[in-house]
Amino acid sequence: MSRREAFLDVSVGERRGVILLDGLPERLLIERDGDSPVLRLGARSVARVRTVEAAFASAFLDLPDGGEALLPLRADAPRPVRGAAVEVEIRGEARRGKLATTWLLGEASGDPRLIDAGPSLEDDLKALARVETIQTGVLAREAADEAEAEALAVIHPLPGGGSLAIETTRALTAIDVDTGERTGGDSKRVARAANLAAINASARLLRLKGIGGLTVIDLAGRGHDGNAILSAIRTAFGPDNPGVAIGPVSRFGTVELTLPRRRAPVLERLLDPTGRLTAQAAALRLARMLEREGRASPGGRLVARSAPAVAEAFKPLASAMADRLGARFVLEEKSGWFSDRLEVTAR
Repeated sequence: MSRREAFLDVSVGERRGVILLDGLPERLLIERDGDSPVLRLGARSVARVRTVEAAFASAFLDLPDGGEALLPLRADAPRPVRGAAVEVEIRGEARRGKLATTWLLGEASGDPRLIDAGPSLEDDLKALARVETIQTGVLAREAADEAEAEALAVIHPLPGGGSLAIETTRALTAIDVDTGERTGGDSKRVARAANLAAINASARLLRLKGIGGLTVIDLAGRGHDGNAILSAIRTAFGPDNPGVAIGPVSRFGTVELTLPRRRAPVLERLLDPTGRLTAQAAALRLARMLEREGRASPGGRLVARSAPAVAEAFKPLASAMADRLGARFVLEEKSGWFSDRLEVTAR
């Protein structure tokens, strides 16, 4: 029987919710100061129809506070007209280059406005983990840091040996299974064990990274037991339903599946298009480093160093940081540093 635990780490400017599955990170939910409640998964709003694109069976919506969203139009439902007020719910959060997607709840009246911000982060954690208690404090900080590090990794070790690599492109997510130095009998048996382990790990890691859409798993070895593979995939990806579709094992040893897109991918919240930490993510990490060093050196003067863009992103956090630590830290800008180079020392 699988065991899930929920954690909530509260730091300056950010709250990170984590779910562990049998001790390993399964989900990482990030909520930051300044996030729009209008665009949060489950939020309900009155929106205004800006345009209706019949060719794409979609309508573009103006949400409260300047937000935008896409409304897919069902063939069997009446189509809203331009300028109409409609009540909608966010069913898929915005992604890089993509608007949030909504579900039409019905007609409405009046100006765009938020009706219901949807479940809180605590509610989401309890519902996803099916627990009543959420752990906080030092254990939550450790769980969140571990979850973030694993979400950012590309290559992940498999229990019993071998590894899998998860890489996302514009079109799809590719997962490659490698048996590595795995042992345990003939090559076919080794490949089977690695593939089954990789399927379970892939389901957990894709949930952790918040990745949806088309996914292709390149299985190790040849001559796969298609029924066993598909049965394992249905079980492993069961928590992602409804919305999971699975194809057969191909003659090339690959399996295609599609996963629903609900939350914004974690990597897009943490990394810029070049693959480096965004200035905001780095500034929030720097704040946690200051807090950790501040606890280790209660009377010390703290010096933080970062790239200029990170220092700029840190400015809105400085006041709250001073409330926690006192006015005993300074931030030095280092020209030429990348965003992920951060240092904190005590004097």
